[in-house]
Amino acid sequence: MPPGWGRCVVTIGVFDGVHRGHAQLIAAATRAAAERGIPSVLMTFDPHPSEVVRPGTHPPQLSTLHRRADLAQEMGIDVFCVIPFTPTLAAQSPEEFAHEVLVEQLHAAAVVVGDNFTFGHKALGDVAKLTELGERFGFEVTGVSLFGEHAVTYSSTYIRSCVSSGDVELAAEALGRPHRVEGVVVHGAKRGRDLGYPTANVAATVHAAIPGDGVYAAWFTVLPSANEPQGMVIGRRYPAAVSVGTNPTFSGRNRTVEAYILDVDVDVYGQHVAVDFVSRIRGMDAYDSLDALIAAIRDDVDRTRVILGVDD
Repeated sequence: MPPGWGRCVVTIGVFDGVHRGHAQLIAAATRAAAERGIPSVLMTFDPHPSEVVRPGTHPPQLSTLHRRADLAQEMGIDVFCVIPFTPTLAAQSPEEFAHEVLVEQLHAAAVVVGDNFTFGHKALGDVAKLTELGERFGFEVTGVSLFGEHAVTYSSTYIRSCVSSGDVELAAEALGRPHRVEGVVVHGAKRGRDLGYPTANVAATVHAAIPGDGVYAAWFTVLPSANEPQGMVIGRRYPAAVSVGTNPTFSGRNRTVEAYILDVDVDVYGQHVAVDFVSRIRGMDAYDSLDALIAAIRDDVDRTRVILGVDD
């Protein structure tokens, strides 16, 4: 911690997706910090705790660490604190975690968590235990309900299931924004160019939550990097029709994310990009001829324009 670090208000969690439930936590934390005149801190962990506790069980990731930091900042968090999640940390008792991390390191005046929050070795600690420890060590504890509309509990697990099934609209409702997949544009089979619809083949980040197979209307954005591609503006959203799947018409085997950027044909190879999925247009189908496939793609593009509200 920086020298001279004072008191703060801390909210704790993985915060994958920084969804609407997380937004409730962040709002409570920033409000409590403003009332006390001290910084708000979002504490998260890297890698995902499940990967350390049960190797090989890392869940599909709704957002990269940098994306979480950007979203937290937009929501008013002062400090984004990443704790390396190690076997040593996983073995700490609830008492050790509260004293060594929250008190000794962060000097927490208040802690804001979800009402389903667990912590410590084998998740033995809960909100009641944290409240008890807060009374002992001198920090307040607030448990926030993560219930949303229609009695749905906002959770990363729920959103992952929506994304996996291809229901990106339901995922967006819980996230508060379209689900995003980030990655680097790599060379593919170039079939799209041969068909008249050149695509950007996006190699998604490790563990990224990829929507179920199908065709989607989406926004395509080139993220800040060393070189701005000629003909596109970094940070600007461009409409795109995106195919997710194995290209069954060509007997493909590997799942890919291929974006046809409407009305733009530029070299984006090597660029770090984001694809924000807005709506699923159809499933992934195999076609008997190239003419049938081209007609389907043309229809996908037309429907994408309608969904995103962009003119031809």
